[in-house]
Amino acid sequence: MGASAFTQHIKKIILSQNITLPDETWNAIAGIWEVVDIKRKTIISEPEQVEKHLYFVVDGVQRVYYFDEHNREATLIFSYPYSFSGVLDSFLLQSPSKYYFETLTNSVLLKTTYNQYNAMVKQFPEFEEFTRRATNYVISGLLERLVELQCFSSEDKFRKLLKRSPHILQYVPQKYLANYLGIDPTNFSKLMNTVKI
Repeated sequence: MGASAFTQHIKKIILSQNITLPDETWNAIAGIWEVVDIKRKTIISEPEQVEKHLYFVVDGVQRVYYFDEHNREATLIFSYPYSFSGVLDSFLLQSPSKYYFETLTNSVLLKTTYNQYNAMVKQFPEFEEFTRRATNYVISGLLERLVELQCFSSEDKFRKLLKRSPHILQYVPQKYLANYLGIDPTNFSKLMNTVKI
């Protein structure tokens, strides 16, 4: 299936932001995306590489994660269908990444290059407005997540995650969920048995 069938999801997201999208603009934006099928457990991006692509998830679940100097792993972000994904700071700043980007399931992604993306932002004010709003939502979500990590109990973090992403237990192994929430895996197992879903 070609990219045009999948890019309609991007168009719906843009239009949901009450942004008018002339056909000429949409055709140019839709033309920058390429469909890629990626097997589960594939590392797409690694630390010290500059992220070359912005991704849009059509199918599957991915994660962005980090290893510290003591080889401790931190799962930072999960991405699901109909959301943008990848190592966004490296992509937008065109600077070396600190993070891994990996598929957790077989995934269908749309991808575009930095040059293609940047050309659309410069050429079409509607697309620039959309990306500005999308960036604002990302920042808001990250701040909310920081508050959850700092202030919420384990049970509250878990409930909030399930409310935000009710499907996540079907696709993401418990060890990654525990890590994402900052909960010891043993305590996470107990939590799974006590919290009514």
